[in-house]
Amino acid sequence: MYNLKNKNVVITGASKGIGESLVRKFAKYKANIYLISRDVTRMEKIVSNITKKNNQKISYISLDISKEDDVNLTFKKITKNVSVDILINNAGITADNLLLTMKSNQWHDVINTNLNGCYYCSKAVIKGMIKQKSGKIINISSIIGITGNKGQANYAASKSGILGLTKSLAKEVASRNITVNAINPGYIKTEMTKDLNNKDKFLDNIPLQRFGLPDDIANLACFLASDEASYITGQAINIDGGMVM
Repeated sequence: MYNLKNKNVVITGASKGIGESLVRKFAKYKANIYLISRDVTRMEKIVSNITKKNNQKISYISLDISKEDDVNLTFKKITKNVSVDILINNAGITADNLLLTMKSNQWHDVINTNLNGCYYCSKAVIKGMIKQKSGKIINISSIIGITGNKGQANYAASKSGILGLTKSLAKEVASRNITVNAINPGYIKTEMTKDLNNKDKFLDNIPLQRFGLPDDIANLACFLASDEASYITGQAINIDGGMVM
């Protein structure tokens, strides 16, 4: 459906959940994929289960995206031989607690990974995209960045920050034929949501009366990364079953 063949795609947080689905979808469209995560074992398993097409390249790199120097070094290695066509900033963590009792490390760990990591990776590819006068950056935010959520002030702040980053960067690079968009997942069936208590309470707030699937996010990401979405930039698109309208 989408001409993503031989496009070079970097996906952070690529070892499970939405990240794993992103890898499989882009692999289906014969893109060259660079998986980034701290979980080498899971990335290795994902890559081993993908049947490569023709000269398709799929590799993985262990990286903590909250460390700027390591991010710069990793992307320098990637771009030594290839140009990055598509960056998907998907990596994210939670460390939930009421603000009253939240530890400083819980705040900083979430901000450093979710928001700073998005900044580090975007900055690492943007110069190359400007030079080649093309590129797609897709940031995985969250509806929590719009609504907030009790016990998730750190997570909400990080995801809201990603939305501001998305819109600002989109304005900065649009003249170079680079698009920057965000996806706001609602409640998606992943390891992060499988242990939620009172799921019926959450479903009551979702008009479609079900949780979404990681593939729902991956399908939109493939569209936004394609030429069919060339006139879409600076947008934050909810995939939440109608939870936030």
